[in-house]
Amino acid sequence: MRGSKRTGRGKWTGSWKPRSDVAAILFSLFLAFLPLGVDDPYVLHVVVTSMMYAVLTASWNLICGYTGIFTFGHQAFFGIGAYASALLAMRVGLSPWLGLLVGGGIASLLGFFIGLPCLRLRAAPYIAIMTLAFSEIVRISCMNLVGLTRGELGLWGIPNFPNVVLPAIGIVSFGGGSRIPSYYLMLTIFAITMGAVYFLVRSPAGLALRSLRDSQEAAESLGVHVTYYKLLAFVTSAFFAGIIGSFYAHYILILTPTSVFSVGTMVEIMAMALIGGLGTFLGPVMAAFGLTMGLEYLRFLGDYRFIAYGIILVVVVLFLPEGLGKRAFRDRGIVQ
Repeated sequence: MRGSKRTGRGKWTGSWKPRSDVAAILFSLFLAFLPLGVDDPYVLHVVVTSMMYAVLTASWNLICGYTGIFTFGHQAFFGIGAYASALLAMRVGLSPWLGLLVGGGIASLLGFFIGLPCLRLRAAPYIAIMTLAFSEIVRISCMNLVGLTRGELGLWGIPNFPNVVLPAIGIVSFGGGSRIPSYYLMLTIFAITMGAVYFLVRSPAGLALRSLRDSQEAAESLGVHVTYYKLLAFVTSAFFAGIIGSFYAHYILILTPTSVFSVGTMVEIMAMALIGGLGTFLGPVMAAFGLTMGLEYLRFLGDYRFIAYGIILVVVVLFLPEGLGKRAFRDRGIVQ
């Protein structure tokens, strides 16, 4: 009788945890209605930045948390998408709307070529060093190609997203002082990305990716095509990072190699994923929102605010090594 009571109590205490897919839908609806009550451009900009980091973290979590491939150059795909879309819009006249897909496509193509040599490297440190070297090569190249990228002088004059006409709404302008059009564009990208990641990790391909994370040898012995699924992880994560880079270029309207290829960006992505929980669906996303908004709130501390960042990371690693996602959401057998 005592054992059965404890079992029932255990089931009851675990049942209050929401499923992360349901929480993601509710959170997206909250974001969709947020501008109706908050029209402060600064607040909307902070939320847009949070969504950008959330997509970058979710895409990196796909390759590291679900596939077990530790990369240290994810910011390179973000920067490649930004520069590709900006330069094509400025030099060729490509519409920024097409630039979103072209930037993601170019980033995913490079992700394919980076993924190929990674197939020969099974040790995590070697993959991390190779991807870090790749990002540094791209950053230094952008710094020295002054005639094309203007180096650290900054690539400015990037065109904004053209106006669009929507039924029952009229003309939507991205060039005015309002942040609402850019907010909803970023929200659309965020929702599509989270939906794509969710369905991918729930599909048979997601099961194959997780088998690679647990043991590549065992997965290969069971018939999992290691080469195909590794490349799938690289290409998919690079594609979403490239799209965010393209959006960033036409949202901020100025690019420098330091701002888009910074190792600090990669460190922030890693910290958000670790605090939220590697291999969880919504944990890294919520951590991205919390840390981005928290650091913005502590901006008055200057660079000292990163001390709080480090303290949070150390505390989570020591006391919650699995991250916040597995504690907050009931995802066993769903997307983990």
